[in-house]
Amino acid sequence: MIIRLILAADRVLTGLAVLTAMIALALAVLLGFWQVVARFVLAQPSPWTEVAIQLLIAWMVFLGAAGAFRTGAAVSVDLARRALKGRARLVLDVVIAAASTGFLVLVVWQGWIVVRRVRFQNLAGLDIPVSYAYAALPVGAAFCMIAVLARLLDPESRREETDPSLETQV
Repeated sequence: MIIRLILAADRVLTGLAVLTAMIALALAVLLGFWQVVARFVLAQPSPWTEVAIQLLIAWMVFLGAAGAFRTGAAVSVDLARRALKGRARLVLDVVIAAASTGFLVLVVWQGWIVVRRVRFQNLAGLDIPVSYAYAALPVGAAFCMIAVLARLLDPESRREETDPSLETQV
């Protein structure tokens, strides 16, 4: 029951994080296009687009990382995982999840410290607090922790890795 609840929350939250990352990427591309048009076609450079693009890319990376953690793409120990079966593979998965979670807890903790430290500084060109940019670290890491836990608990992720029909042909 609790596992199903965690997996359902993960589907919603990781999906939201990845969707938001995709929107941030699309906006960054549009702003980059506008920046080129404003500078080279209109000869009136836009002073705020570069900062906005950097902000969007930071959020895109840290929110998109949740999708990578959910699929297991962030920590690759494929050789060891393929060599192990049953309980040994489960132990390795738990160790990977614990190490990833430990790192992500550190990112949330230190990210929050940085967010609080820079909350009174403003981004040049946008006149918004710098903490909006730095908040991508703890927020993204929190989404990643949910994805790591869901990957560990999801029986589907175990089945797809052991199904030989899903192996890549070279």
